[in-house]
Amino acid sequence: MKYLTPYKKNNNKKTHYQTTPIDIVLIGAGIMSASLATVIKILEPSWNIHMYERLKKVGQESSNAWNNAGTGHAAFCELNYTKQNENGIIDISKAIQINEAFEISRQFWAYLVKNQFLNNPHSFINNISHMSFVWGENNIKFLRKRFHALQNNTLFYGINYSEDPKKIHEWAPLLMEGRDPYQKIAATHIETGTDINFGEITQQLITTLKTYPNFYIYLKHNVNKIRQNKNHTWLVNITDHNQQNKNILARYVFVGAGGQSLPLLQSTGIQEINGYAGFPVGGQFLFTNNPKITNKHSAKIYGQSPINTPPMSVPHIDTRIIDGQRILLFGPFATFSGKFLKHGSQSDIIRSLTYHNLLPILEVGINNFQLIKYLIQQLKMPQEKKFNQLLQYYPNAKINDWTLLNAGQRVQIIKKNNNNRGILQFGTEIVSSSTGTLSALLGASPGASTTACIILEILHIMFKEHINSTSWTNTINDIIPSYNHTLNGNIPLINKIRNYICKTLQLKNITIIPKNNIHQYNTDN
Repeated sequence: MKYLTPYKKNNNKKTHYQTTPIDIVLIGAGIMSASLATVIKILEPSWNIHMYERLKKVGQESSNAWNNAGTGHAAFCELNYTKQNENGIIDISKAIQINEAFEISRQFWAYLVKNQFLNNPHSFINNISHMSFVWGENNIKFLRKRFHALQNNTLFYGINYSEDPKKIHEWAPLLMEGRDPYQKIAATHIETGTDINFGEITQQLITTLKTYPNFYIYLKHNVNKIRQNKNHTWLVNITDHNQQNKNILARYVFVGAGGQSLPLLQSTGIQEINGYAGFPVGGQFLFTNNPKITNKHSAKIYGQSPINTPPMSVPHIDTRIIDGQRILLFGPFATFSGKFLKHGSQSDIIRSLTYHNLLPILEVGINNFQLIKYLIQQLKMPQEKKFNQLLQYYPNAKINDWTLLNAGQRVQIIKKNNNNRGILQFGTEIVSSSTGTLSALLGASPGASTTACIILEILHIMFKEHINSTSWTNTINDIIPSYNHTLNGNIPLINKIRNYICKTLQLKNITIIPKNNIHQYNTDN
């Protein structure tokens, strides 16, 4: 594969130097880098884009379909996005934020299908009902209150609630067959949920990008470190597949390398990364592809986390569609190693320790005893006990139908809060240099579901001199029709946007009817 500009070889150091800056270097070939490269290519077709990936294929870490649950996070079913405050009020602000962000991603994917960057929507996105399911008096009370908080919000129009076993059986037969008929249960259901193959999106985007001039992807190329030059360009040191060192100059750098983003940011020496650390947590799922089972279930069902456990502990049983095959996943079960990537090194966590982040790490360890306890319990849990947890969601399950799968590795964020104390932060965060010409994405869920929203934020940070130009503004409005508009509460706009999305992506849509003729919800109370 050729390079855009020649390298000068330094025989003493055996390093190749590139003398002309590349417009933008992207590190990592997952969904974030693939999406940003696509947007940049649309906005600035003449820009030179180089993408570097340490593995031999693209999208093999967190983006890979087998390394995540594939949930299109719209806050339809995830109970941890709707906390109950001390006064017993359900706060849906986080759910609204997540849903709005997901609608931006769906608009982005619709544009990409319409303009042939992506093809065959069913190869990467499919309707799978989203459900919440609980048992026990307190959990039922919570779910009922959550439903009432969501049902009149325009973004969650179409959500239903039931405590009737027959109705819940209609929604999810496997959930009810073999269950104690006297057990008190409750569920919510919405038919417009989705399952997404983020790895398929990644591969299709990069395949399309390779047909465009001035886009180059280099596999089996490991980025070692990044430094800023006096002229504000960036020097990216790379080891290629022949173990040859190369120094690349770049005007802009985006680090979308999953767990490897933290050590690469640390290598830059920028002050903005001081105090940040990573807490690696892996995951396992039980899965089955037995068609006698998978054909009887078409839902992603999220439960309630046990008390004093982190968000990553939320149990769910998911229908997945991967490469046209239906499978069922149940989990997750937490694992722990020193790796920051599934294909990483056990020494990753040790090598990430610095003078600046040791204290925040210690403070997180001291203040998160319940998390440490949870991880120890998960690590000690035998497969039989993991299967017993599955029985709570699928009472008739047979252990021989299920296999334990090692999924992806996530690195949760440790950082200093406003009081200069170390905290553990769940979610994603963009960290950028003071100039904004280097940005990286840290953290985990909801991650890929909010891809387009994150990309928009990166554009505002990295390309301040372009983002408000007429050309960019008009193009972004084409890509994201709701750009600079709030969907929540705007019924005509929601109906227009969702109709466009669902028609293009071949998904179900529920048109919102004005409140004086509102959909009749089933509360069974």
